[in-house]
Amino acid sequence: MKAEFWLERWQRKEIGFHQDEINAHLQEYWGGLQLPAGGEVFVPLCGKSRDMLWLRAQGHRVLGVELSPLAVEDFFLENELKPQVRSHGAFDSWSCDGVTLLCGDFFELTADDLKHVTGIYDRASLVALPPEMRAQYAGHLQRILPEHAPMLLVTMDYAQAEMSGPPFAVGATEVRELYAAHYGIEPLYTHDVLAENPRFRERGVTRLDEVVYRLRP
Repeated sequence: MKAEFWLERWQRKEIGFHQDEINAHLQEYWGGLQLPAGGEVFVPLCGKSRDMLWLRAQGHRVLGVELSPLAVEDFFLENELKPQVRSHGAFDSWSCDGVTLLCGDFFELTADDLKHVTGIYDRASLVALPPEMRAQYAGHLQRILPEHAPMLLVTMDYAQAEMSGPPFAVGATEVRELYAAHYGIEPLYTHDVLAENPRFRERGVTRLDEVVYRLRP
């Protein structure tokens, strides 16, 4: 899956993964990470997620990374924010009111870019990637993150043979394989949400579990 795939999805507005509402799991379980007041939260592959506004409203500084310039521009336009745009290494940095989005390739991020991060929120990143890229993604993420930053991770799990992703199925075994070397992994919630997502049922999916994990270094 190349960068062009996601750039074209945004250009064609094929963004069924985008949620207009603030994620309920974020609101329910975020406090359990017990981050320091005002700490910086990293949101990888952030799109134009409104969850970032919720995190900012909790007093956090927010740092997102997103490949698509259209997604970054839409985030600020739709939320009536006027960003300052400047060059930041391999990225264009868009910043306003405590929210900074780095527009560019996630794999170009360095430890210096994330040196102030105190927590991570991943709702749509891991499940957006095919298996071979998930290992690359998780490895790079763990190499560049500060070692004491916990993560709230939301995944989807279903029979991958029933539907081609994205979103891809990511089971508990794979979560452990990807993260157990650096994190203690605590499942917080599992629920079959197929009834609430008819487009997946129409594609032949018979079970669609949404799973929330807390990862602590």
